[in-house]
Amino acid sequence: MNSSDTPFGGSRHIAVVGATGNQGGSVVQALLDGDVRVRALVRDAGKPAARALAARGVELTVGDLADEASLDTFLDGVDAVFVMTTPFPDGTERETSTGIAIADAAARGGVPHLVYSSVGGAERDSGVPHFESKRRVEEHIESLGIHHTFLRPVFFMDNFSRYSTSVEDGQIVVRMAMPGDIPLQMIAVRDLGKAAAAILLGGSAVEGSSVEIAGDELTGTQLAQAMGERAGLPARYEALPLEAVASAEDQAAMFRWFAETPAYQADFAATRALVPDVLDFPGWLAASGWKPPA
Repeated sequence: MNSSDTPFGGSRHIAVVGATGNQGGSVVQALLDGDVRVRALVRDAGKPAARALAARGVELTVGDLADEASLDTFLDGVDAVFVMTTPFPDGTERETSTGIAIADAAARGGVPHLVYSSVGGAERDSGVPHFESKRRVEEHIESLGIHHTFLRPVFFMDNFSRYSTSVEDGQIVVRMAMPGDIPLQMIAVRDLGKAAAAILLGGSAVEGSSVEIAGDELTGTQLAQAMGERAGLPARYEALPLEAVASAEDQAAMFRWFAETPAYQADFAATRALVPDVLDFPGWLAASGWKPPA
């Protein structure tokens, strides 16, 4: 009997791809908060990130996503698997092939439920390379006929911890290659983890389908204002021309999509059903301890 026949809680055994990264790490945290047994695939159990997982009670499987035997061992006997893929650092073709390999392993192993973290708009012919690569993974999962759910997060609020903001002459400046009056839907990585955990544990209304999730929707001007209020500094938004990011083809395609179409189309009600305490942008600024860059 598979352990999925037993009640939720510590009896559940869930595999998480990317557990040492931001997305996967947020899923691990949400699952551990729910007293769930978590398994992670790591290349080196001696690395600090892997040791930190083990110290929290996560079961480690040493292996590689590119190795079929590693994937089979990793997924053996689990009740569900969370899958995320990334085009970094090896490009979108490798992202797609990795996602396909994990899905194939889930099918071979009879994993009862696969939750794939894709991206908002993946199914809407965005033309954005790292959206299209995820859609190809989705299509392969659909072709396998396995039980699956597509979780499609929008733009991550956490991106603002790493880029797009500066402090100049005592003023916060936010710069992106999109007009300042076009709203951008966003979600905290923390809430991606909570949404994924809610789906993995079963019983959600979206299981077996797809859901686009977001916690807030603000224009560039409103983003800058929220940061300024958080920091107690004046703030402004500056819209960059697309030419400013033209050398990064993928990024340019994404910002063009943001500006020229009704881009993200998140279901805010479904998001709140999965994550009742979902963060809006000011809430994320506070919860993350965001500070303006030095």
